[in-house]
Amino acid sequence: MSRKLEKMASIDAQLRLLAPGKVSEDDKLVEYDALLLDRFLDILQDLHGDEIRETVQDCYEISAEYEGKRDPQKLEELGRVLTSLDAGDSIVVAKSFSNMLTLANLAEEVQIAYRRRIKLKKNDFSDEASATTESNIEETLKRLVGELNKTPEEVFDALKNQTVDLVLTAHPTQSVRRSLLQKHARIRDCLTQLNAKDITPDDKQELDEALQREIQAGFRTDEIRRNPPTPQDEMRAGMSYFHETIWKGVPKFLRRVDTALKNIGINERVPYNAPLIQFSSWMGGDRDGNPRVTPEVTRDVCLLARMMVANLYFSQIEDLMFELSMWRCSDELRTRAIELHSSTKRDAKHYIEFWKQVPGNEPYRVILGYVRDKLYHTREHARQLLTDGASDIPRESTFTNVEEFLEPLELCYTSLCACGDRAIADGSLLDFLRQVSTFGLSLVRLDIRQESDRHTDVLDAITRHLDIGSYREWDENRRQEWLLSELRGKRPLFGSDLPKTEEISDVLDTFKVISELPSDSFGAYIISMATAPSDVLAVELLQRECRVSNPLRVVPLFEKLADLESAPAAVARLFSIDWYRDRINGKQEVMIGYSDSGKDAGRLSAAWQLYKAQEELVKVAKEYGVKLTMFHGRGGTVGRGGGPTHLAILSQPPDTVHGSLRVTVQGEVIEQSFGEEHLCFRTLQRFTAATLEHGMHPPVAPKPEWRALMDEMAVVATEEYRSVVFQEPRFVEYFRLATPELEYGRMNIGSRPSKRKPSGGIESLRAIPWIFAWTQTRFHLPVWLGFGAAMQHVIDKDIRNLNMLKDMYNGWPFFRVTIDLIEMVFAKGDPGIAALYDKLLVSEDLWSFGEQLRAHYETTRNLILQVAGHTDLLQGDPYLRQRLTLRDPYITVLNVCQVYTLKRIRDPSYSVEVGPHLSKEIMEMDTNKPADELVKLNPTSEYAPGLEDTLILTMKGIAAGLQNTG
Repeated sequence: MSRKLEKMASIDAQLRLLAPGKVSEDDKLVEYDALLLDRFLDILQDLHGDEIRETVQDCYEISAEYEGKRDPQKLEELGRVLTSLDAGDSIVVAKSFSNMLTLANLAEEVQIAYRRRIKLKKNDFSDEASATTESNIEETLKRLVGELNKTPEEVFDALKNQTVDLVLTAHPTQSVRRSLLQKHARIRDCLTQLNAKDITPDDKQELDEALQREIQAGFRTDEIRRNPPTPQDEMRAGMSYFHETIWKGVPKFLRRVDTALKNIGINERVPYNAPLIQFSSWMGGDRDGNPRVTPEVTRDVCLLARMMVANLYFSQIEDLMFELSMWRCSDELRTRAIELHSSTKRDAKHYIEFWKQVPGNEPYRVILGYVRDKLYHTREHARQLLTDGASDIPRESTFTNVEEFLEPLELCYTSLCACGDRAIADGSLLDFLRQVSTFGLSLVRLDIRQESDRHTDVLDAITRHLDIGSYREWDENRRQEWLLSELRGKRPLFGSDLPKTEEISDVLDTFKVISELPSDSFGAYIISMATAPSDVLAVELLQRECRVSNPLRVVPLFEKLADLESAPAAVARLFSIDWYRDRINGKQEVMIGYSDSGKDAGRLSAAWQLYKAQEELVKVAKEYGVKLTMFHGRGGTVGRGGGPTHLAILSQPPDTVHGSLRVTVQGEVIEQSFGEEHLCFRTLQRFTAATLEHGMHPPVAPKPEWRALMDEMAVVATEEYRSVVFQEPRFVEYFRLATPELEYGRMNIGSRPSKRKPSGGIESLRAIPWIFAWTQTRFHLPVWLGFGAAMQHVIDKDIRNLNMLKDMYNGWPFFRVTIDLIEMVFAKGDPGIAALYDKLLVSEDLWSFGEQLRAHYETTRNLILQVAGHTDLLQGDPYLRQRLTLRDPYITVLNVCQVYTLKRIRDPSYSVEVGPHLSKEIMEMDTNKPADELVKLNPTSEYAPGLEDTLILTMKGIAAGLQNTG
């Protein structure tokens, strides 16, 4: 018995051993963690019995010992424990560790929020090396005025005119189901309230029960998506963040900006129509390599968003009617109210409040009543179009453009101000006006993305049909000449008799959908794999041919290394065409892709090429007098351009942000940015503050000798990266054996296939699975490969270069961010784990290849530390270091579980000794029947029972633990 008791107490003690000492006074992370884990283990014991709890604790202990000494034998010991479990038990254990990691993440989020609140109370941001983690809007304004000698008016002016456009994309990397995300939010709430100062014993007991309930509900929910999501599902999931946090978060954030302005002496509010924050979306519009995004899907998501936004306004308008019960108003408003009052006589029984006619002596209510009627019809109109494809509601009884919607609201606002009621006008009415300015009638603007090749196919079909040759075979000059002559002319190019393949119809029908829906539903038309001016002109011509009355702006996306190098020349050629310059009206947007460039040449060369391409593009735009907006396609992981927001913005080259920034917010990053109210607030604040600071106080430009050194390093890094990834004849074979890449598709994360072309090597693989696979084995190869070789090369050449690298680290934000992010990835990596994958999964003749790569890994890590002047990884960020130390033991158990499961899947003859069945199900506690319930969730698996689910659970768990999927 005593052994059991000792076991029960052990996990808390282990945690405390792992996290030596608090990092600071307000550090409650270990307490939060221990609280959630103890709860979880009790639930596990109640549901599945003592033996399974003991097994989970044993695994944790062996793993924690491994973390301490890095002794590979501990991993094998852990492997023996895990392979002795039968199918049902191994699912329970994998699920338990995956759950424990999620709980550790939740504890972290609550701890971060708690420390922020304490700091805000003390008004202290100093100890946080605050440059690396936070952009606080108030701090930023004070610093611009206080230290950088800007006048408050200059700051206000810059702020009013800047725009941050956040583009939500459904990247196949959000691996958590929405059913679980909601439970997670409730666990966070309980944990936060449990630690409130004024909590009574009864409150505490009820919160404890609620916490237990939510943890148990999460554990009892199937984590695995049994069917892949459709693009409509992805869009609904993305839109749910608007409901939950963004809708109310935007006006709340803008109020904080007003307050921050007051504190530097500006007594005006940010005008409600200042475009500080905008939202766009790719969900249902991004058809690049995703055959499931059809023209019909695009139409559906636009109408769905229009219906949702009308509904959000509609649900708020009655509150506004309640609030504006005043009778004093301007003459203009009174006249309008009398007109409206006399024209509506009937009662509206379908309203909950104010269903009888509003009395004429409450003029604001009369006017808002009219707005409410129109919103009701606007919503129903979209609903009917969505369900039946047609609507019997006349257009004039709906809002068709935002100006029409804003006008009566503005009338109320100016009238209140004129009557001395500005304080009332600046309440909910101002919030409402700001929402209308931000979300319009479309909620988000949908971008359309398509590969340039698909447009070439369409034009080729047209030119062949007209018997003038093959567009595909023409050279660039011939293509441009023909496109321009057509664009300057008036005749239609093709009729209904154009012979079409399915692909061609798809492209043309998409343009047709764009021409039929209201133009404010759409943002940009993005062309991926764009290389030449004709790619842009082709889309302009197709828009005209399909009668798009307000053509979308056309945005070329450059992502491969060679495309980035030639981008400035391509854009210059485009600007030199008179027709095109007239068309764009002095504004152009260019998108640069982070993930494919990284996959193509490695992180260092890609980052440097992206930096230089931006500088060059800005130069070209200045030459032609065009205002350029850069659109950054960053992923969530470092390998795909991710990393802390404000560091990333502040390390962009000078002059490239210039008050307008577009950034993708992808997959799991959406949850990290908008999953909760305080996260949403923090995201809006970071983007706004960093964009303002970059514009008003640009980062330093690198010295010529720094640039020369970077150029030299980039060449070496690319060579090294490509010699391994593309030229090593057996690399693809090694990659497929050493990582779970082949099994990745089973996760059902996204609606998009993981490859562009079914056959083919690394080039055809999507950037996301490529990074995902290396993240799972904790080796992160794509992030660091080439880096070490490049640094070693310049240091060997001249030892003084080491000092120059150190100077670059200390004096150049771009270089510092690049090094810091790679250091963070090394802190999450573990070559010992990667070695275990090799040992079990890779054929012996390839072992030496893995050993070479691991030797490179160690060299690179040591060089990074040397350049950063650190003795240990993450020396500069003790908080992150502590969080990773706590998470590591769980991740390691999942890694070992994953690698042995892969072994059994790939090598059915691999023999394991399965011990007796351990986990009980509540209903079977008396009958002692084995828990094979879990195995039945996946009856169609082609592997031995339980293996597939165990594997998927480990993938999800590791992804959650490292906080990046792809």
